Amino acid sequence: MSNTIRFIMRKASSIIVSVFLISAPAWAKNTNIDLKPLASQQEFRDLSADLGLAISYLPAAPAEPLGLLGFDIGIEVTAVDIREDQSFWTKVTTNPPNYLYIPKLHLQKGLPFGFDIGAIYANVPQSNISLSGGEIKWAFISGHMALPALAIRGSYTRLSGVPGLELETMGADISISKGFAFVTPYAGVGLVSVESEENLLPTIERERFNLTKTFIGVKTSLLVLNFVAEASFSKIPLYTARLNIGF
Repeated sequence: MSNTIRFIMRKASSIIVSVFLISAPAWAKNTNIDLKPLASQQEFRDLSADLGLAISYLPAAPAEPLGLLGFDIGIEVTAVDIREDQSFWTKVTTNPPNYLYIPKLHLQKGLPFGFDIGAIYANVPQSNISLSGGEIKWAFISGHMALPALAIRGSYTRLSGVPGLELETMGADISISKGFAFVTPYAGVGLVSVESEENLLPTIERERFNLTKTFIGVKTSLLVLNFVAEASFSKIPLYTARLNIGF
């Protein structure tokens, strides 16, 4: 296993431990977002970029399809690294954490002809951040013993709960994966289109922009129990750990 995969596994494992064993202190801070202190269009754009990436659809799965009878259902947590952007986060929330933890319910279902569909839902504790979204993926090469799987994905997510803020993303990516026994590494590159509008500050205009991102991960399967660790890199990094039941 490469050093990169080992790093992602360690990072994701630490997220699982910190969230599910000591999550109460991490979420004790009030991370409600308040747009009114924002002073400029650039600050709104920067906040929209961070939140857009934070709520964007993360695969947390290899490129290979689940198959007609396959499905995955489980929980995942994404740690959004906002340490480099504290200048404006300190304006919109009180004592922002170094990492914004987003727990999600994640469901995927296999369809015929290499297609999968999926959905996510999240409600961040001690925060007014909620989100929902969905995906459709097509593995145009399903992969086998000698050939990796290749897939394209389209996705949509929407933020809710933050007063005066409308924010949504549309995403597209291509990914590759190859299974080795019970371990399946994968990687991909994608585009996130962010659209945001606020209704509290008359001087702030609507923002529309695109962000590129790359991601790498690994899925470990033990009978019906699966563990996925993924790292995504763009304006800010995101680290995701997923624990699910799959057939």
